Order: sequence, then structure tokens, then C-alpha cells
Amino acid sequence: MYGIELLIKEHENIIQFTEVLKKLSVRLLEGEELNIELLKQCVEFGKYYSDKQHHGKEEKILFRVMIEKLGPVASKLIKNGMLVEHDLGRYHMTKLLEAIDLYETDKSSEVKIQLICHATGYADLLKRHIDKENAVVYTFAERSLSEEDKELVNKETEIFEKEASKNKVQERYLSWLKGVSKKIL
Repeated sequence: MYGIELLIKEHENIIQFTEVLKKLSVRLLEGEELNIELLKQCVEFGKYYSDKQHHGKEEKILFRVMIEKLGPVASKLIKNGMLVEHDLGRYHMTKLLEAIDLYETDKSSEVKIQLICHATGYADLLKRHIDKENAVVYTFAERSLSEEDKELVNKETEIFEKEASKNKVQERYLSWLKGVSKKIL
């Protein structure tokens, strides 16, 4: 199923990104000076690639179809699980950006703890979240959606991706991830 295959591929990129966040957190913990611009780029990647691009497809396409077609079980799984975790990820990104801004004028241990807490909290959340989606949510969708509904997800995903391609979303963020991974990991 194209839509789900693409989401799984994006998960691999997001996991690589979380490794960058963890490595930057370790470096800060060990006393290295924080590269503020790099951390701001990490927040941008989290907000635009992980959330707007990836979670956008899940929420607007796959999850919507699952809730509409698969009833209460899917609705509980999505609304009480996956969407709650998406919102928690957004919280971590917002708080991380606030901590970055604060760090520019206050390099205290308290601010460093906020940076580490939200960067690693986000990384851990996404790792567990991705494991659940790959093992439970996506397999449930593939097993339970009709062929017609799967085709609808695929078509809407193609449209979403064409728009992102026009704006070079994937190209820009994956190029950034490749470069930063070489430097950091």
C-alpha cells in the first residue's frame, strides 16, 4: 500500500533525526557549546517534516479514512493514542524552541536541562510512537480497510506528495538531514 509504505519510509528518516537530537543533547550534557542555529534547524525539521509533512498525511488522510471506515476501535486508537502523541510531540517542539530562545541570553544549567529534556523527550516519544504505528496502526489499516479505501488513501497521498514536491519539501529536509547526520552521528 503506497500511502503506508511512504509513511514507513518517512519513519526511518524521523528516527535518524531523533538520533541527531539525542547526540546533540549528549554533547550539551558533556559541556560542549550549543550550536543554536543547528538546534533551531532541528526544530524546523521537527515541525515541518515530521509534523506538517508526515503527521499531515496521517491525520488528513490515513487516520481520517480509518476513523470514517473502521468505526469505534479505530477511532479510539487514533483519537486517544496517536493524535494525543502527535500533540505531545508538538508540545516538546514548542518548549524546545522556547528553551533555545532563552539559552541565547541565559546559559544556566536550568535552561540546559530544559533543552535536553525537550529534545530527548521528543526523541523518545517519537521512537515509541513510530514503533506503535508500524506494528499496530498501519497493520490494522492494511488488514481492515477495503481495497477501495486503500486506493483512496493512496490517491490522496499522491496528491499530497505532488504538492510537497512542488515546494521541494522532501528534497530540502532530507538533504538537510543527510548533511547534519554526517556531521553529528
